Amino acid sequence: MTATVVVLGAGYAGAGAILSLEDALDEETDLVWVSDNDYHLVLHESHRCIRDPSVQQNVTIPVDSIKSPSTRFIQGEVTGLDCDDQEVSLDDGSTVSYDYALVTLGSQTAYYGIDGLEEHSLTLKSLDDAFEIHDQVKEAAREATEDDPAQVAIGGAGLSGIQTAGEVAEFRDMHHAPIEITLVEALDEIFPGNDPELQGALRKRLLDLDIEIATGDPITQAEAGEIHFESGESLAHDVFVWTGGITGRDAMDDAELDNEHNRVNADATFETSDDHVFALGDSAIVDQPDGPCPPTAQAAWQAAEVAGENVARALHGQPLAEWTHEDKGTVISVGDKAVAHDVVGVPMNTFGGPAAEILKKGIATRWIRDVGGTLRAARAWPNM
Repeated sequence: MTATVVVLGAGYAGAGAILSLEDALDEETDLVWVSDNDYHLVLHESHRCIRDPSVQQNVTIPVDSIKSPSTRFIQGEVTGLDCDDQEVSLDDGSTVSYDYALVTLGSQTAYYGIDGLEEHSLTLKSLDDAFEIHDQVKEAAREATEDDPAQVAIGGAGLSGIQTAGEVAEFRDMHHAPIEITLVEALDEIFPGNDPELQGALRKRLLDLDIEIATGDPITQAEAGEIHFESGESLAHDVFVWTGGITGRDAMDDAELDNEHNRVNADATFETSDDHVFALGDSAIVDQPDGPCPPTAQAAWQAAEVAGENVARALHGQPLAEWTHEDKGTVISVGDKAVAHDVVGVPMNTFGGPAAEILKKGIATRWIRDVGGTLRAARAWPNM
């Protein structure tokens, strides 16, 4: 009897797992790929579309350019996972049965119960989100003057917040637009929890782009056109983007799997509390020797190959391999500039300049090459 393996999601983990499974599974296994979009989004470069929406063509890869013809693709939003009946529910009312499911649905924005935050902020979790930020910034700039500039606030100074602020600044400079940008962080320093040298290098480049940085004062309430802080201060804005954290997808609400805030708990083999469900990427909290694996694109890339192989091993009753995340360093863009830190094989701890910028481009285009081919990667290079 033909077994069915279903991969949920087309992010880094999903796309990588499809390629791994296609190599590991035999022809008698039905491999099904389910995603709400018929393309893979290079999410860590989606902020480029805030400055220039035409970059879309470089940061989206059609699923048909990734998968083999034998892999069946179903476009639809996953709304539930029934572990007892081994069925995935989709938003059109249909279901997909599985023998093994690999959950790689990614994450959604966390609002931490802050009053009005979800209703009065934009996010950056999809291509449409990037377009919406672009449109609102453009409209706000159109109505602004030098004496009364548009106010753009970005909440959360992690990776997404820093890169969003940089792209808004590049849009401002490209169009000579009257825009003031404020990057807000609840904790005492930007890029919290990271090396002070890296934090300092990022702060310098943000300030060089005339981005105001406000730290150490959490947002307590958001209203239309204004956010309020724990100190009692407030900040008026024309555009407000929230990038302050992640949580699991609503589709996992009723799935009977051990989880934390809908992010599925998985061990180092990607097994979950259900023997027929594996999970990785932002959808999962993957156990590692030093604590949970970070929810990064880099980690998802690394994990996908082993996860795909382990699903194939489970299907054939073979022992599973444990995966260990290897941190190969951090590279962050701040507009056209970049900062690299603790990169494997590089003697400098933190560096910027052309070397960091080329490295940032190289990381993005290598992934595009791996899943979409060399020609697509070459076309994308200038915009990364």
